Amino acid sequence: LLATQVGRLGDMFGRVRMYEMGFLIFIIGSAACALAWNEASIIGFRVLQGVGGAFVTANSGAVIADLFPKERRGRAYGYNSVGWSLGAVLGIVLGGAIVTYVSWRWIFWINVPAGIAAYLLAVRVLRDHGERHRQRLDVVGMLLLGTGLFGLLWAMTQLATKSFTGGVAAILGTGLVLLVGVVAVERRRRAPMLDLSLFRIPTLSPMLLASLFQALANFAVLFLVIMYLQGVRDRSPLDASLILVPGYLVSGFVSPLGGRLSDKVGPVWPATVGLGIEAVALLLYARLGVATPLWTVAAAAVVNGIGAGLFFPANTTAVMRAVPQRQFGVASGMLRTFGNVGMVFSFAVAILVAGRAIPHQVAFAIFVGTTHLSTRLAGSFTEGLHAAFYASIAFMVLAALLSATRVLHAGRAPRRPAA
Repeated sequence: LLATQVGRLGDMFGRVRMYEMGFLIFIIGSAACALAWNEASIIGFRVLQGVGGAFVTANSGAVIADLFPKERRGRAYGYNSVGWSLGAVLGIVLGGAIVTYVSWRWIFWINVPAGIAAYLLAVRVLRDHGERHRQRLDVVGMLLLGTGLFGLLWAMTQLATKSFTGGVAAILGTGLVLLVGVVAVERRRRAPMLDLSLFRIPTLSPMLLASLFQALANFAVLFLVIMYLQGVRDRSPLDASLILVPGYLVSGFVSPLGGRLSDKVGPVWPATVGLGIEAVALLLYARLGVATPLWTVAAAAVVNGIGAGLFFPANTTAVMRAVPQRQFGVASGMLRTFGNVGMVFSFAVAILVAGRAIPHQVAFAIFVGTTHLSTRLAGSFTEGLHAAFYASIAFMVLAALLSATRVLHAGRAPRRPAA
């Protein structure tokens, strides 16, 4: 939720500086999570950890855009995706092993030396190259956007675990009203936190919406497949994680190729084709049954990894090509915000669909690997998964259509906001 705000801070005070600050906050938050003494404390420290992650992810795209010219950014974003994929592989394998054989606290402790190493490397290698534009902080805009998104997403997570009540409706309605208020307020600000003029760039809105719907379609897949492997197929958290590793490895291999392709032919087609391939992967997942060979799950993960490897570097390249340099930070932050909103909604939708067949408490127990389903419930739950995957296919196709609309603007000069 903080990505847009901290991206703008990067434009104002230095993107590399904010990027490095993110690692420090993340390190402190991780150590605090490892020392947490109850549920409330770990939630609070996870928020701190998330703030650090927002500083890193929101500014990373802008730092790369500063360092590389337009004709080489696709390749750079491709190699950046390799880092994310390898990190995901290590996270899955180490996370599964730590939860199974050690303690959940070490999931957070392990972030501390890794974060310190990343911070020291960033300090040694990176220098700010972009121009800084010092402006007054738009505190009102930050509060409206942050509170509005928080209310909206909090209501969705509540719907994932509880029935629809007047309190949930009030939170949902308040969040929507605040987001509408953001538009009204930011249009009148001299130095807005969210520069709405960016949306007048013809290709930017489709790219951001494509990111949102891709996340909405794809991030629930990890949640649902792990529930299938642990609840229906009775696999341990480590075994379930290892089955998904090939997809991340393939994504890391394909990402540089997708980035280079974006540099050569433009980002529109690699991003759109990548989304189409991901839709095929979702179709494979939608055919899972209680006795489906497990290699089918791994094969679907590989297909999904190919699509993601094409989409992410291409879509990021397209966003950063479309905006002026002085707004690299806010554009990178907006892209991350749209993706994060889609991700949170994705998990909420997954729980809602899964909850049609089994109680929500059982769904969570399956996800953390503390129980599995009986034969009767396994069949019902698998049918519920099919509905979730078909819904995800619809979202992914919509993302591909939005991405494809950029073809209409390919021959036009981008219409940018005035400097």
